Amino acid sequence: MVEHGLGGGQLMARAGQALWAFIQTHWPGRTLSVVCGAGNNGGDGYVVARLAAAAGVAVRVIGATAVDQLQGDAAVAAQAWLAAGGQIEDIHAPLTGQLVVDGLLGSGLRGPVTGDWAVLIERINASGRPVLAIDVPSGLNADNGQVDGLAVRAVATLSFIARKAGLYIGQAAEHCGQLVFEDLGVPAVVTASQPPHAHWMASGPQLSARPASVHKGELGHVLVVGGDCGMGGAAQLAAWAALRAGSGLVSVATHSSHAAQLSAACPELMVHGVGSAAELSRLMARATVIALGPGLGQGEWGRELFAWLCLEQGAGECPMVLDADGLNGLAEWSQSSASWSIKEGVLTPHVGEAARLLAVSTAEVMADRFGAAGAIAQRFQGVCVLKGRGTIIADRHGQAWVCDRGVSAMATAGMGDALTGVIASLIGQSSASPFEAAAAGVWLHAVAGERAATGRRQITVRELIEQLPAVMHEVTA
Repeated sequence: MVEHGLGGGQLMARAGQALWAFIQTHWPGRTLSVVCGAGNNGGDGYVVARLAAAAGVAVRVIGATAVDQLQGDAAVAAQAWLAAGGQIEDIHAPLTGQLVVDGLLGSGLRGPVTGDWAVLIERINASGRPVLAIDVPSGLNADNGQVDGLAVRAVATLSFIARKAGLYIGQAAEHCGQLVFEDLGVPAVVTASQPPHAHWMASGPQLSARPASVHKGELGHVLVVGGDCGMGGAAQLAAWAALRAGSGLVSVATHSSHAAQLSAACPELMVHGVGSAAELSRLMARATVIALGPGLGQGEWGRELFAWLCLEQGAGECPMVLDADGLNGLAEWSQSSASWSIKEGVLTPHVGEAARLLAVSTAEVMADRFGAAGAIAQRFQGVCVLKGRGTIIADRHGQAWVCDRGVSAMATAGMGDALTGVIASLIGQSSASPFEAAAAGVWLHAVAGERAATGRRQITVRELIEQLPAVMHEVTA
């Protein structure tokens, strides 16, 4: 960045100033314990300590690395703190400040935190004091959002220059608290020169208003295929979500044993009991998009439907969204020599399903969720929606988005079925690509969940589905 007139020391000074301004806004007059490591995060800590002390705030600085072992800009910042009359205590000093500023470890962390540094993180978490993390909470992997052992639990994190992917996925939400980004005035041309893991969905999709003359035949016809014996509810939820997301027509191909019951429960749906794959042909003639998998099961009935639609050209050119046992069937198929007939399908795995699709462990998927999503999209030549905290939407061309919306109250049965229905609906009723529809569907589903969860510890999927029309109306231009 030197060619743009931004040296490391100048950026460290700006980071310290941003931290001090944040502290003055949120914790005015609080005494500080600033914990400084050996890297730039530690240097930022020394800068904010000096600024706070100059303003008359009582500051205690704990240096986890001896001053004579510091290098570069961090060493300069530490010396400036000492020259201003400050002191640096060792790693065992008590945390006496009313606010703890965490500058211990940064984005370069690899592997678990051990020894005295681990003990210090434990002390920070046990102190009962609010913690402001500098750039990234110490112990959190800034690439994948995972914690190997332990990490600081901050109430706020002030992150600098470029958004770190790991702050938006995985376990990050449990450690970052309020996440605030400051670019420190770094020109966009500098950050643009580094290819990103993904683009962050800072806002939702912009949906087009419908013409006054529109009719149901122009809004897509979703065919939900699933619901083996005892699992009809999953297919019903996916179909209901598609209808509430705006589809003009929604059909359900389900097991004959409960077709009448499902039809009575949701008369808005066209429910068809099918006993074999051959019976799907007449339904396929009318469908514009297929949602395959909710409640499909792994018995003979579900396997036959999956094979006909996905391996025997049954779906033809009809776009498809696969979830649940549709993905399990796909994982099983990928171990055989059968021919995969679906192009540009949307796959919506959770981490366990992703691991089966790639024939790896769940730990390997979590260690590189972006890589896993991209590998699935490439392998099956479509779009992958890797669900979880920080859902990743990736296509086979290397494009990826990450959505960090949603709340823990959504951790209940049927949420994935609803997402499948929403994505299928958006594909069927618009000219959006499968990738664009998948990204929009993820955002709308997450925000509907947030809306339903207001003041709630847990919600049902039906409560989320009922919020979809209002959320979609708000982003319609």
